Amino acid sequence: MTEPPGRRERKKAATRQKIADTALRLFLERGYDAVGIRDVAAEADVAVTTLFSHFASKEALVFEQDEDFEHRLAQAVADRGPHEPLIPALRHEMRALVRHCTADGAAPVWRMIDESSDLREYEESMRLRHAESLAAAIAADLELPRPTTACRTIARFVVDAHSLARESPDPDAAVDEVFRMIEAAWDVTGH
Repeated sequence: MTEPPGRRERKKAATRQKIADTALRLFLERGYDAVGIRDVAAEADVAVTTLFSHFASKEALVFEQDEDFEHRLAQAVADRGPHEPLIPALRHEMRALVRHCTADGAAPVWRMIDESSDLREYEESMRLRHAESLAAAIAADLELPRPTTACRTIARFVVDAHSLARESPDPDAAVDEVFRMIEAAWDVTGH
């Protein structure tokens, strides 16, 4: 007997979310370094192999929305209207992403990340990957065969806006300030 379409995907997503929620709770209760993969798997009531089928590493458990972040930036480029300028579309999406990461309850998570060299390293590699993905989306939008230096530079600025804004006392104002500079840089490229 086959399962109805979508049921398996929903179960996988629920398991993934349960693992991520359990990991984050344990990390915040006991400290990131004090919790091992086996601890998370046991508490989530899954096998270690199941955990690794959803998350490639311990660090990935903390950044469980990594793929969503990357996808949303690329979609902000691809899904904008035919006459909607690129930079305002990215600013709008970045505001939403920053609001999410500065919402109530997020501060302890960011504190944990800032206190762990492993997590800071992982976050940096993740940002570089996001910037490359965004640069590719910008290049595709401009019908270029590959990302130019300008595409890659603007993409890095956009991705870095996230961490700069989340650390600011006024995240929305920080997004606007950074994006004024990004827009000026983009205008210089002639696009």
